Amino acid sequence: MSGLKRGSAAIVGVAESDLGAVAQGMSPIDLMAQSARRALDDCGLKLADVDALFAATTQARSPTLYLREYLGIEPRYHDNTQIGGSSFEAHVGHAQAAIQAGLCEVALITYGSTQRTVSRAASSPREFNPYETVYKPFLPSSAYALAASRHMHQYGTTREQLAQVAVAARKWALMNPRAWEKEPLTVEQVLNARMVSYPFTVRDCCLVTDGGGAVIMVSAERAKTLKKKPAYVLGVGEYLSHNSISNMADLTVSGAARSGPQAFRMAGLTPADVKVVELYDAFTINTLLFLEDLGFCPKGEGGRFVSGGNIAPGGKLNVNTNGGGLSYCHPGMYGIFLLIEAVRQIRGERGQAQVPDCHVALAHGNGGVLSSQITVILGSEATL
Repeated sequence: MSGLKRGSAAIVGVAESDLGAVAQGMSPIDLMAQSARRALDDCGLKLADVDALFAATTQARSPTLYLREYLGIEPRYHDNTQIGGSSFEAHVGHAQAAIQAGLCEVALITYGSTQRTVSRAASSPREFNPYETVYKPFLPSSAYALAASRHMHQYGTTREQLAQVAVAARKWALMNPRAWEKEPLTVEQVLNARMVSYPFTVRDCCLVTDGGGAVIMVSAERAKTLKKKPAYVLGVGEYLSHNSISNMADLTVSGAARSGPQAFRMAGLTPADVKVVELYDAFTINTLLFLEDLGFCPKGEGGRFVSGGNIAPGGKLNVNTNGGGLSYCHPGMYGIFLLIEAVRQIRGERGQAQVPDCHVALAHGNGGVLSSQITVILGSEATL
């Protein structure tokens, strides 16, 4: 993003709300507030310190208004940017700009959803789409299935290679006590699971859970005074490519091919510098597309790149180290959890799943049907 200064702001607090079954009986705003309190505790700040609110959810039309009332604070700055699951990566860039400009000092970015409790249809009502609605697609699965089918046709990607993404995510999830999925997964189990939208079975698709999360951002100077290691915002890139999947220019090339280079230029880094990669894996094809488009492997090579356990624990590249949307949690808009995990890896807080010497982590958010792509690169103090 033009005008942002590398490392001028940092994420200093992160937390999830209650997740899964324990979140039942709570509203989306309850979950936002709960995760916000926890994130403030995480960095040693208080609710009274917050002077900027950033939020998005499909279950509240004006979430920052709800939060202002619920939390009893008076923000100097606010942002309701809603571009799907990548909204929170966009909020990071917007919060950095606001902090840099002196518009606020402590920014709260938060999300909450009861998608599993109320059903996905109720939590994310579909607008009429003149290009597609008449054909009755099963969205968003059918949209991502189109991209997967095209990638298979164009590059020879196989169902087994897509399944490897789900298997790797499950292996990471088994090292995450908060992950929804608790049992091992094999390629055969992915292939033999219930078909959802060809070529996807249910194991190629993200979870449907309740939950929320929060991130606290401050200036780089203030970050040094707080109780935990900051994760500095080194680079941010944004790109919006389409709304309807039928209007996507190339089903095998996502907007990450534009947002990624922007973020790397701002950070002054390359994919080779990244130790941990957190990708929005709503479907198994996402991981392949984003690895290619962000420059971790050549276009068309994603299927081969993820094979053989290369993105599983102990593999060539550490991808979705919390289990991802496929096995950890996915309460509708997953992007905030990418940031939470990236920060924890940089701090060295992930226990059994900790990647050694993690100084640079990438969090890539995806919204809509491969529609909005936002890339955030975070780094430890050693990267400044």
